[in-house]
Amino acid sequence: MTGWVEVAPQHGFGIDALPYGSFSTSADHRRVGVAIGDSVLDLTAVTRELMPDAAELFADGSLDRLLAAGPQTWAAVRAAVTAWLSGERWRPSVEPHLHPAQAVTMHLPFAVADYVDFYASEVHATTLGRLFRPDGDALTPNWKHLPIGYHGRAGTVVVSGAGVRRPSGQHLADGEVVFGPSERLDLEAEVGFVIGTSSTLGQSVSLAEAEQHVFGVCLVNDWSARDLQAWEYVPLGPFLGKSFATSMSPWVLPLAALDAARVVPPHRDVPLLPYLDDAGAPPYGLDLQLEVRVNGTVVSQPMFREMYWTSAQLVAHLTVNGASLRTGDLLASGTVSSAGPRGQGSLIELTNNGRNPLALADGTARGFLEDGDEVVISATAPGPHGVRISLGEVRGMVVPTA
Repeated sequence: MTGWVEVAPQHGFGIDALPYGSFSTSADHRRVGVAIGDSVLDLTAVTRELMPDAAELFADGSLDRLLAAGPQTWAAVRAAVTAWLSGERWRPSVEPHLHPAQAVTMHLPFAVADYVDFYASEVHATTLGRLFRPDGDALTPNWKHLPIGYHGRAGTVVVSGAGVRRPSGQHLADGEVVFGPSERLDLEAEVGFVIGTSSTLGQSVSLAEAEQHVFGVCLVNDWSARDLQAWEYVPLGPFLGKSFATSMSPWVLPLAALDAARVVPPHRDVPLLPYLDDAGAPPYGLDLQLEVRVNGTVVSQPMFREMYWTSAQLVAHLTVNGASLRTGDLLASGTVSSAGPRGQGSLIELTNNGRNPLALADGTARGFLEDGDEVVISATAPGPHGVRISLGEVRGMVVPTA
């Protein structure tokens, strides 16, 4: 499908994508926008004219109300926006509400309610297991039975472009416990799943019901201070080494845009309990191609299709004990890593825990991140009729410790 807005053939934000975000222009209030090519459609303004019954969903400039409205409303709004940008007869009403993308400021698209980070890549878990437990099994005994995860801090989720200050904390140095800035700051290329409708406390969400709650996907960089993490994470898991910052992309791509990217997840060689067993279920995997750049150099191109656990399984496991979903929950996949060279989504994997630094285009090398380094994670997916659609990008620059 094509529309009247001029979009370059290879642009990932064509009429088949239409991601949502929160934006502002100079000296005005935040508004909800839809990306189309190199423009942003002001949905807050245009719905007042063309869809007044839905205008209240976008009045506060965030996606919060849209997320809570549920699948029928999501579908109706997406259909309306697609029609407005496709049909020439809508052009006189819609075109005045288009803004150049380079002229707007993007904000965190919704209020993050709870943040959960998972560990869904077998390649990533195996590589880290071999690094951390060289004399033991790479995977822990529970890994292929359930999606491992931990609850992070929603308050330190920041939008793409925000500086990420190098954290300080306790770590080991030459066998002694010291306090100071992290010396092993890492990136983690992840995919985030944004929860729309909430669920009831005490009731679980099944695999079949999960996607009625997942509004869309975004990109996440869950920065990690490896030295702080290594010292503190036993026995209860990540804390200061992970809680200082998590960056997310400003655009949320609706799950409805990814129908052509559906794939069957990898073969599971350990039988799953019924609530996680997706054999014979619709394909919940996604064929996303990620790219990670450090200071402009492509260092990794992980494939999300190799992730062992799917978003439906993350939701089913999170709620099986009766925990509820809340509108605005962000469920991150954990580091996306895939087999083959440059398939790993973190520096600890790419550099063998810093032992084999990566060469960058400027002639420098990195084992871990240095102050001033900029990390950019982007991703694309197959769309209808052979096009590629984009998830945009999440970027962040390391700022020195205060």
